[in-house]
Amino acid sequence: MFKSRKSEEAILAGDDHGGGDVSWRAASLSHALLLENQPPKVIQRARKLSDKFDEWRFSASEKMEKLDLAPDLAEAIGSGRWFRGVGTLVGLSALALAMWPDFSPLEAAPAMELDDSARDEFRSQMIMPLALGADSGRHMGATPSVKQLENAPERPQLEFLATLAKGDSFGRMLQRSGVGSGDAQTVSELIARTMSLSDIEPGTQIDITLGRRSSAGQARPLDAINFRARFDLALQIDRIDGNLSLKRIPIQVDNTPLRIRGLVGSSLYRSARAAGAPASAVQQFLSTLGDQIDMDRSVRSTDTFDIIVAHKRAATGDRQAGQLLYAGIDRGGKSQTQLMRWGSEGRFFEASGVGEQRSGLLAPVPGGISSGFGMRRHPILGYRRMHSGMDFRASSGTPIVAVADAQVVGSGRMGGCGNAVRLRHGGGMDTRYCHMSRIAVRSGQSVRRGQVIGYVGSTGLSTGPHLHYEMYRNGRAVNPASVKFVTRAQLSGAELSQFRAKLTQLKQVEAGAALVDLKPAAPQEDVPVREIDKIAVPKKVP
Repeated sequence: MFKSRKSEEAILAGDDHGGGDVSWRAASLSHALLLENQPPKVIQRARKLSDKFDEWRFSASEKMEKLDLAPDLAEAIGSGRWFRGVGTLVGLSALALAMWPDFSPLEAAPAMELDDSARDEFRSQMIMPLALGADSGRHMGATPSVKQLENAPERPQLEFLATLAKGDSFGRMLQRSGVGSGDAQTVSELIARTMSLSDIEPGTQIDITLGRRSSAGQARPLDAINFRARFDLALQIDRIDGNLSLKRIPIQVDNTPLRIRGLVGSSLYRSARAAGAPASAVQQFLSTLGDQIDMDRSVRSTDTFDIIVAHKRAATGDRQAGQLLYAGIDRGGKSQTQLMRWGSEGRFFEASGVGEQRSGLLAPVPGGISSGFGMRRHPILGYRRMHSGMDFRASSGTPIVAVADAQVVGSGRMGGCGNAVRLRHGGGMDTRYCHMSRIAVRSGQSVRRGQVIGYVGSTGLSTGPHLHYEMYRNGRAVNPASVKFVTRAQLSGAELSQFRAKLTQLKQVEAGAALVDLKPAAPQEDVPVREIDKIAVPKKVP
């Protein structure tokens, strides 16, 4: 920079040391000015390095793109390009595993040593229920102003909830809850006048309120009891003027059955449950239809199931589902199967009045066959004779069930059969069960399929505990293994008319009608009628 200025001064002064012309001096001056305006050589060199780095980076990127180390592995599977991508994946995975962090356990912080003072400090910060006798928290030291109470005051009332357990009595439950024996006896008598104490279902919860005791060591007097005795009745017992009185509180209940319909779909059970049917009702529905039709072949996914269940809804919002009343399958808008519960025994009958179909025979005991029907050498008598039945292996005491619905025509000791039971199934068919250790039915009794009629033993001519099972057709012994029959009941006359009228009434129930909340009616107090009020007022004689 110094030389440039000196040259400029020399040129302007006309000292060119060579006697050049003016044009040469002007050119020299412009060249000097250009040299002055140029950046330093260090900056130019830095710019050249950055340009070179950018050129190197771009060239490296182009070379990496040409290498194609990370191709799409979903394209051209098995080609060289694909294997190159697999190699890249394996290499990167190996690198990631090599850099995986260590999972060695960390050293835990040393436990803090606690002395007695530290424990007392921690205890003072604890929060525990004083009702359970806790002594935690900060306590103020006693001063001369503090006077010790002779007796600690007790709560004026105790309110708690008791539950009636299965097999327990109402009076014992009250006494265990702290009610005095006299009050418990009075409460039991009051409730017994309204309903039987045995009708109170186990699990019923009772709200009990006990008052202040008159003296120490005495039982607290009963102030009030509230509980729901039945689905449609609540009972309230209060102490009024020193005496316990009972108040009945009727609850409005509607018995509209619950009807649920829907497509069978891929699973009848799941479809019915999704439609809102209770699990117990769906199981009864499947069991009932299974005894009547082949569920795998007769029911299609496009069919419509129809379930009607006994149902109660109370004005309080409570609901209670009962047993299955109707089971049906509709196809194409027409009823294919209709079964309704009827009679005191709760059997299902078809719409035509024919009872549920029971195909095949039940095994009388869950055991294998040790001796079949036919000629054989008797194990005790020692000679060949006809074995008119089948022997089942079973241990002593195993329950024996009826193979089909029947009536008991014989029950007791029967010669070589020992203790035995004979059943009549209708249509000329009888069965006999021998060598029982104990009989569970009596003559003239009706039994259902699967009902226990006795227990396996070894009475009579028997070498050990087993069941000798016989079958007779019109009084002649037949091979039980060759018989397969169906039991069906048939309604007729007035009973059939009543059955059909009930079925028509049941099918008129709309689906989902029982799910609507019941609007409570005006509250009415159920006041018992006094005996004196039942006496008619005598008419005045003119």
